Parts: sequence; C-alpha cells; structure tokens
Amino acid sequence: MSKSSLYKLTAACSIAAMLGTGCARDFQDINTNPAGVTVDVFLADFQAVILPLQNGQRSLVHYVNWQYQLQQNLNADIYSGYMMSPTPFNGGNNNGNYFMMDNWNEWVLNIAYDGVLQATSDFDKFSQRYKGADLNDAAAMAKILNVIGMHKAADVFGPVIYTRFGKPNPDLSIDYDSQQDAYKAFFADLDVAVTNLKPYVAGTKKVGTAFSKADLIYGGDAAKWLKLANTLRLRLALRIAYADAATAKTQGEKALDPANGGLLSSIAEDALVKYGTESPIGVIINDWDDIRAGAPLSSLMNGYSDPRIGKYLSPASDAAVAGQYIGIRNGVAIDAKARYSGYSKPIALAAVGNYFDKAGGRAKIASSAEAWFLKAEAALRGWANAGDIQVNYETGIDRSFEEWGAGSATAYKANSTSKAAPYVDTKSQVAGANNVPAGNANLSTITIKWDGASTNEQKLERIITQKWLAVYPDGQEAWSEFRRTGYPKLFPVVVNNSGGTVTGFIKRLPIPSKFKNSNKAGYDKAVATLGGPDNPGTKLWWDKKP
Repeated sequence: MSKSSLYKLTAACSIAAMLGTGCARDFQDINTNPAGVTVDVFLADFQAVILPLQNGQRSLVHYVNWQYQLQQNLNADIYSGYMMSPTPFNGGNNNGNYFMMDNWNEWVLNIAYDGVLQATSDFDKFSQRYKGADLNDAAAMAKILNVIGMHKAADVFGPVIYTRFGKPNPDLSIDYDSQQDAYKAFFADLDVAVTNLKPYVAGTKKVGTAFSKADLIYGGDAAKWLKLANTLRLRLALRIAYADAATAKTQGEKALDPANGGLLSSIAEDALVKYGTESPIGVIINDWDDIRAGAPLSSLMNGYSDPRIGKYLSPASDAAVAGQYIGIRNGVAIDAKARYSGYSKPIALAAVGNYFDKAGGRAKIASSAEAWFLKAEAALRGWANAGDIQVNYETGIDRSFEEWGAGSATAYKANSTSKAAPYVDTKSQVAGANNVPAGNANLSTITIKWDGASTNEQKLERIITQKWLAVYPDGQEAWSEFRRTGYPKLFPVVVNNSGGTVTGFIKRLPIPSKFKNSNKAGYDKAVATLGGPDNPGTKLWWDKKP
C-alpha cells in the first residue's frame, strides 16, 4: 500500500452524504473526470446532471487505486479465493487472517454512500431543473447503479442505509434497512428501471443525450441496460433463494420473462465500466506488489488444465516455483512481503483487452457468462422460462472462453475426470503447514462434464464452480456466491486472528466504528436485524442454506 493509501477523507463527508447535504471537497474530487470527455451539451449544466451518473459508474469498482484496495481488494477479492496479499499489513494482523481492519473496512461504505448513492442523488436533485426534458432513461440508469452499488454493500455488512438515505430522523439519526428490506427495495427499483427503459427499447421514445453521454458501459444502448437490469434481478433472486424461496421464484421468473427484455446473452453485452484511465487493481498488483493470486484459483485451474489460466494468472517468478501458476493460501503466516511476492500475479487478458490495463482499465460488473450460469441454476430450481439446464451450463462455459479469448471449449466441456489439483506451498515458514493434499476435505472433487444423472446438489456444485471461474475477477460476487452455496470448495485460513468470532470462513464485515459512533441510534436498530452479534462470524440474512 502506498503512502497515499493512508490518506482518509473526513468522517463528515460520509455522514453529510447520508444526511443528504453532500460534501463539497469530496464532490469536487469525485467529479474530476480523468477521461477528459468533451460533451456536446444539450443541458445548461452538464456537470450537474451527467457527471454524477458517470461518477456512480466509476465508483462501483472505484477508479482510485487505494480506494479500490480498501473497498474490495483487501476483503472480498481475498475472501473469494481469487487473490491474497503477500504484504504483512499491520504486523501480520489484518483482514487476510480475519483481524478486522476497521479503518480499511469503512471504505466499503464510504464509497457506497459518497460515490454511488450521493452521485445518483445529485443527479435526481439537479435533473429537477429540467422539467421539460425526458430524463427517464437516465433515471433508470441511476436506479440500476443504486442496486449494483448497494447490493454489494448489503452483501458485505447486511443492513445498510438505502431507502432512508438523505432522510434523517428529527434527532439526525438515520435508520438502516434490514438486508431483507433492502432487497425488497432493490427489486422495486429494478421495476422502475425496467418500466422506464422499455419505451426506449421499443422505439416509442428516443434515447436522450444525457443518457448517451453519461453511459460509460454501453454508450447509450437502452436495450443492453434493460438486459443488465434483468440479469441483476435474476442474480439477486437466486441470492435469496434459501432465505425466501417464494420471493426468489417470483423475482427470478420476472427476470426470465422474455416480455421484459431478456438477459445478457453474448459477450458484446457484458457490462464493463470503462474508466478512461488506469485500472486501480493494475497499480496494486504491479506497482505496489500488494496482491497476488489466490491458492484456490490456481488449484482449480491447474487441476482442470484450464486454457484460461494464462489469461487469469502470470507464471510465478520465484526461483522455487518459477514458471508455475501458483497462488497464496489465505491466512498464511507471512513474515515479509518478499516471501510470496514472486508467486503468480492476477492478470485479466480478456478478448476485448486487458481489464487491468495501465491506460484503459475496465471494471467487470456483470457478464453474459454469469447470466447463462444464473439460468442454469434457475432451471435446476424449475423456474419458468429458464430453459435447458445443460444447454445453459455449457453456454456459460462457452461465453467465458469467448470473453477471455481462450479458444474452443469443446474439449474442456467433455472432461469428466479432471479435478482440483493438490496445493503445495514450498515457501511456507513451517514445512507443509499450508499444503492441501489430495483427499483433503477442502479440495474440490467436482469434475467439469455435465452429468444429468448426478444429484441436484452435485449439479449445483458443478454450476457454481464453473460460474466462480467465469465471474473472475469480480471477487465481491464470487465471495457472495461462496457464502450462499458453499461452492466452490475453498481453503480455510491457516492463521485465524478473529478472536474466536469466526469458525470456518468469514461471513461478513462488522459495521465500522465511524458509522457506529456517528449514528448510534441507527446502528442499534441495524444490529437488531442481524440475528446475531455485529462480528464477522454472524451470517447474513440470505445465508440460510441448510
């Protein structure tokens, strides 16, 4: 982490954002457009109406390197099994081994509130100046951005401030939504977005300049935004399937209904935010040497002889493992950065270009591959319009191979024998302490080829394991799906510094002190919805799989 990583905006900014008063200093920082976009403006005030929507998109996976590092990289990217840090932050006691770094974790909410909700609130406020303009398409974009940004935050903490954002109580406290209520609000906001977008897709309305100029993902394509909204709905429906099966089915079938516009289906529809500047994770990996590949990712891809491995990981440079694809196991004892800095680096060499590019990075929000795997699970559950489960599963693999330019997936899909490879860490401080040998309960034994005769649980494991490989490098979504389903099998931390609050794998992050201390009444109500203490071992509302 660079020295700039230690710089923190004042607590007043996030609290002001939640109150709806904003923060001029933060707003100015966020509203600096690194892409240098020049705009043919039809509105009197481009910055007030269009830039907030761009800021919201660029904050989903934050464009500033150290902010992204704290927003997602040093929590979800690690907990997903995709990555691990070789750096012994805080003397070796940090998020990587479940010692909660409160001043790191606050940035998940700082960015969710200041970077996403405040941005879309600014759009809503300033758009009121233009009563005669049709901004329903841009308003739909704002709703979708809110759902993306805040479902991620809810999937980290549980309760979040969403429907009450900018609406303080008389005592200036702010009420949280329980995670269950937040999800209800997400579905309702997607309803509004879908309704708004349909006339533009049908051609009865013309897409507006504000929508087109603000769109960093699809360049003003309303049909693709509609498909993204439906894909998000299906993602969230399956997320709650073990907690509220009836609502999950209703929302899932709404997403699958072809009358609503369809799902992402081809790689041309993948939702990628174009930063217009360097990728934040590229800096973290290559300039700071603060992140390397995770052991579960290298284990599965090596075991499957996965053709995508060279697109996801660089060969190790350390003399002991030179040329191998090998990641670091989570929560291992690390005495110095040099011990593991020569292990494989995460890379992202997609067919459309390097997602981690130093000049033109992209953030992956949702993909057609994910959508096909979502359909596969929906078909497993018997939801209407989900299609054929095997076709969906195999198409998900095909789309992922296309996304990464990995050639034909035919042989890969026919592989009925390969399994995850045992993990051997030759750099361990204690010989053998970090190894995961063949036969270990934490080593996946699921194969690739679809087997219609297998049990439903085996089918689910096969779907989620391939989905996990396909959603890379989105560690947030991968971590959420692991917690929801238990798949793919990951390796538990070797050193657990949670003080006994976490048994097995971490379930969530505790609400940071900044938000606890500044909003005590709201915090107390939020904790009451958790069903357990505010610690990293308490399961989220949707984490109900038997």
